[in-house]
Amino acid sequence: MNGVQHHARLATTTDTAGVADNSAADSVAGAGATGTATTTLPTALTFSMISVNPTALPLSDIVTGTAQLQSTITISSTYAAGAKPTKIPNAPGIPAAVSLNPKDYPALDLTPPTDSPEVQEWIKQVMNSGVTIPDIPPTNEGGCANNTAALANATTNCWWTCGGCTRSTDISNCPTPNSWGVSYDDGPSPYTPNLLQYFDQQDIRATMFVVGSRAISRPAMLQDEYMMGNQIAVHTWSHPMMTTRTTEQIIAELGWTKKVIHDALGVTPIYWRPPYGDIDDRVRAISAAMDLTPIMWTRISATMDFDTNDWSMPGGTQNVYSVLNKWDEIMGNSTKIDTGFIVLEHDLFEQTVDVATGYILPQALAHEPKYNMTPIIECLNMPMSNSYLETNDNSTNPLPLWSASGSAGSASASGTSGSTTGSEKSGALSSFVASPALVNAAVGFLAGMGAILL
Repeated sequence: MNGVQHHARLATTTDTAGVADNSAADSVAGAGATGTATTTLPTALTFSMISVNPTALPLSDIVTGTAQLQSTITISSTYAAGAKPTKIPNAPGIPAAVSLNPKDYPALDLTPPTDSPEVQEWIKQVMNSGVTIPDIPPTNEGGCANNTAALANATTNCWWTCGGCTRSTDISNCPTPNSWGVSYDDGPSPYTPNLLQYFDQQDIRATMFVVGSRAISRPAMLQDEYMMGNQIAVHTWSHPMMTTRTTEQIIAELGWTKKVIHDALGVTPIYWRPPYGDIDDRVRAISAAMDLTPIMWTRISATMDFDTNDWSMPGGTQNVYSVLNKWDEIMGNSTKIDTGFIVLEHDLFEQTVDVATGYILPQALAHEPKYNMTPIIECLNMPMSNSYLETNDNSTNPLPLWSASGSAGSASASGTSGSTTGSEKSGALSSFVASPALVNAAVGFLAGMGAILL
């Protein structure tokens, strides 16, 4: 196969599609992206493609904003209860997919109620975790322009959406150059099996950030993803902007998604990605109290991140040419940084899967120097077993609660570290600071019980 060689560049390139709001796909949950197209969309590529999937849809057939014609396929396999993934020898057997009853879970694509027994128990666990929840008010819908007060405090609160601030506890790249932590958000969808089929053909595995409402709708498909060796991680129940939710609602979004994944797979993820990348120190603290580590995507400047913008195609703010031009920029910039990288892509829509299997992944496989393409957990030089509470090696990969101290951690971009006291105001919960021994005992208990509640 011919290689796609990217030569040295004097500086990183700027996103030709403009500075979007870095949102994830506008899921069927209805939380739409706030960006709007301000320029005419391109009608051609700015580079020459060396490698294309021979079965790819022609670019002219990947049409923006309209229904698509590509056929879906069935999942590759169904699995008997008790089957175990080969990538995780110490994993428990999977439950029977047919045992999951949607009536036992919240309504699809809505933030779950906070007065259910399950959520009330999770709230108690967060309050008793020893993690201090900062007293940061929920933001308003509408992004930076509709949040004057939050924008003024974006650096202090390390609000990623407005400024790109990340803490040292956020994962946004892989440590080894030319390693790509492959990931897809918002599934499983009717088009996910098409992506998995290409994975199987090319020996690719990825991290799948799963929406809880999609998981309960397609538990057998979720099992297929998992059993094929992909990492499963949390992407909330209904795909909201998480900083707009109260603390109790955030707990419900994360808790129900952890639960449905555990009910389908027998394991509980310890990694998650906030929809749209929308996270601040309050959301970080809540996720830490629930033993979830945030995974973002690589960002190298104020105007260039490793978001393919594929999520914009169905809505019409980008098209296949602008997405592939952005992907070419990502490949070029990937050789200019001293780490590996994480890219934002999606498996929710047909267009996003078609562009991935037809063009993005073939280009990546042909890239020179060669990419080491793995799930994110493996690009972090950890085994797949460290993806889940029940199989994680706590001695080498401490859970967030092990190091919880009330500090938000150091920040990159313009953010700063600090600690604030939780309160019951502005959507925050009060929280006592437990002794390290108590926190460690709680973590050990949760691991031993298999996270029955979470």
